[in-house]
Amino acid sequence: MEKSTNRQTGITGENEAAAYLKEKGYQIIAKNWRTKIGEIDIIAYKDGTIVFVEVKTWPHGDYFSLAAAINKRKQKRIIETAKCFLSDYRQYKESYVRFDVIAIAMQQQEKIYHIENAFLETL
Repeated sequence: MEKSTNRQTGITGENEAAAYLKEKGYQIIAKNWRTKIGEIDIIAYKDGTIVFVEVKTWPHGDYFSLAAAINKRKQKRIIETAKCFLSDYRQYKESYVRFDVIAIAMQQQEKIYHIENAFLETL
C-alpha cells in the first residue's frame, strides 16, 4: 500500500511540475522518458534549451533536504539517459542542455522550488 501511495504522490508532483513549466512558457516534450539506463521525469524545451528535469515530491521537507536527494549516482544516471534521448532525437542537437530539479514540498505554502542548472555533466 505504501509503495502505491508513494507512486501516486510522485505522479501528482510530476503533473504539478509539468503544469508549472507550461505556465513558465516551456514546451513539454516527454514525461517519464525511459531507457534501460534510467528515467527522466520531464523533458522540456524553451528558448533553444532542452531541459531534463528531475522531480522530487515529498510530503514533508524543505528546499535543502529536497535538493539534496539527487546524489551523484542519480545525477550520472540522468545524464546518461539524457544522452540517449539526444541520440534518438537529433533535432535537439543544436540546443543548449540543462539539468534542473523541481522540488515540491507538499506541506508548505511556497511548495514548488525550481532549481535551474542543478547539476552539470562534468561530475
